[in-house]
Amino acid sequence: MLKQHLQQKLLQKLSPQQIQFIKLLQVPTVALDTRVKEELEENPALEDPSLMTADEPKGEYDDLNDGPDDYDKSSDDNSSTDEFNVDDYLQDDNTNDYSTNYNNGDDDEEKKETPIAIESTFFESLQEQLDLIPLSDQDFIIGKQIIGSLDDDGYLRRPLSSMIDDLAFSQNVMVEEEDVLEMLRLIQSFDPPGIGARDLKECLLIQLKRKDAGNPIIIKAMNVVENYLDEFTRKHYDKLEKSLGLDSEELKEVVNEILRLNPKPGDANQVTTKQMQIIPDFHISNNDNVLILTLNSKNAPELKVSRSYQEMFEHYDKASSKDKKLKEAVQFVKQKLDSAKWFIDAIKQRQQTLLKTMNAIMHYQYEYFLTADERKMRPMILKDIADKIDMDISTVSRVANSKYVQTEFGTFLLKSFFSEAIQTENGEEVSNKEVKKILEDCIGNEDKRKPLADEKLTDILKERGYNIARRTVAKYREQMNIPVARLRKEL
Repeated sequence: MLKQHLQQKLLQKLSPQQIQFIKLLQVPTVALDTRVKEELEENPALEDPSLMTADEPKGEYDDLNDGPDDYDKSSDDNSSTDEFNVDDYLQDDNTNDYSTNYNNGDDDEEKKETPIAIESTFFESLQEQLDLIPLSDQDFIIGKQIIGSLDDDGYLRRPLSSMIDDLAFSQNVMVEEEDVLEMLRLIQSFDPPGIGARDLKECLLIQLKRKDAGNPIIIKAMNVVENYLDEFTRKHYDKLEKSLGLDSEELKEVVNEILRLNPKPGDANQVTTKQMQIIPDFHISNNDNVLILTLNSKNAPELKVSRSYQEMFEHYDKASSKDKKLKEAVQFVKQKLDSAKWFIDAIKQRQQTLLKTMNAIMHYQYEYFLTADERKMRPMILKDIADKIDMDISTVSRVANSKYVQTEFGTFLLKSFFSEAIQTENGEEVSNKEVKKILEDCIGNEDKRKPLADEKLTDILKERGYNIARRTVAKYREQMNIPVARLRKEL
């Protein structure tokens, strides 16, 4: 049986402009320039005055005095009607307030290009060494196949049988396993030492064999790597002393010799420019104990609506008769003008949100930014900042997870300033950053021959008034990438 009934639902839908703002908010400074260039290429009604030639007409889009709330309302209202007013697009003011208010004074420095060092990659270096050796065509092909099969650490983790199959099917070269092994031994003689090893043991042994073979310490180190590598990595030094018949001083020399080796030889010649460059979104300077916050000027691109599109729009709008083609042209121009206006508004709203959020964080952690002392860092969660700036927690999260601030003592991700609260015996709430700092200091000052176990660290914290469970201490230690006491032991 069919039934008919009324149902009321409350739905929240984001406008295209709100979605555009959210996406822009997540973009870090280093990627904003690319995003702006993409928009300039897609929308001919949007222009960057800094890219214009002297012959091009100059006009400014400066209808940017409305706040973020007005931005959302106006975009929603206009989206529901096809009516438009040409005057909305014909504002001619030579000031661009949103792009000049937040410069940090170092534009010239920021515009300098970062020099990139010319450096061979790890694989190119190996190939160059291979090219210098007189080889048969078959051996040369096998050598190239081996080099191409190495991973970024410099290890050969592919089975030899798989490489033989690849050579047969892709290169039409039939080889035996001994042929591949012979070329592998040759490549293992290349620099950096340890390259082409199939596991850690082989990697370390290759490096030791290239040292002084008559040195007794080298001989003992090779014995440890060959037969007692598991005990060495677990730092069971007592077992090593008994098994090798060494005293603590001799074992210390052997251990130090092994620790000088490189477990990842491929990393030694990696191109450093592959690492992502961090460009801070904010700068905080200390002027006689007064903190000054500035927004990186790269976040304020000078954008305007195209004067030619404005004039085209005005011309179409004043036409006495409008046929179908003219109406389509007017609609197209209007769409491009709207898109340009929305993008400029979204850029401005992004700047306002970034500054508002960072300003709240700076004042919340004022003592920390003044002193750089992590013990002065207050407990702070996303809700604390969201309540202060009257924005949604998700907005604060987007800013905190992707933006960096440069201070006089380093550059930090905003997320690192957020921490949970821990209550002391006196009932005072402190940041868990403070507890982590104390743990770090305790571990840094411990006797490495008898490192502090988690139970002992828990007792030390309790003596200082921090009532924390041992499992919490272990969690904080792991978050700081500090190994357990046994692995911190030194001779």
